[in-house]
Amino acid sequence: MAPRDSAGKFDLTAPSAEQRKALEATLTREERDVLLHHGTEAPFCGTLLDNKRAGAYCCKLCGLPLFAATEKFESGTGWPSFTAPFAKDHLAFVRDTSYGMVRTEIRCARCGSHQGHVFPDGPPPTHERYCINSVSLEFVESGKPFPDKLGRGEASIR
Repeated sequence: MAPRDSAGKFDLTAPSAEQRKALEATLTREERDVLLHHGTEAPFCGTLLDNKRAGAYCCKLCGLPLFAATEKFESGTGWPSFTAPFAKDHLAFVRDTSYGMVRTEIRCARCGSHQGHVFPDGPPPTHERYCINSVSLEFVESGKPFPDKLGRGEASIR
């Protein structure tokens, strides 16, 4: 299968079955519950909630950059919130009707792992609130390489 590049020049081709199995083996129980089984972490408990450092937030499973720290804001909801994605095509949007609600679930566009939900109640200019689980993300400090969990040479793109 030919690589499918994002607008941000990242390969969005899904991990192979072998790569996925290896990546899933590195996850904690809580990470597996959220990323693979669409769970959620308790509000106000996530390790990235109060992070204010410059950098990017990447998918915990495959390493794809999902949000820039410059888009993070304090929503008061108890989960890290962002106004816009790193690149729109780095996210997949899925209608979620669980728990008697209609929401839009956010998944990593490359590996399909659950990240959280997006709501239309964020601040200007996007008015969007990407409400994300800390355990779904890996923070990369500005100036550091992105995780290259699939061996695609993306760590140098920054």
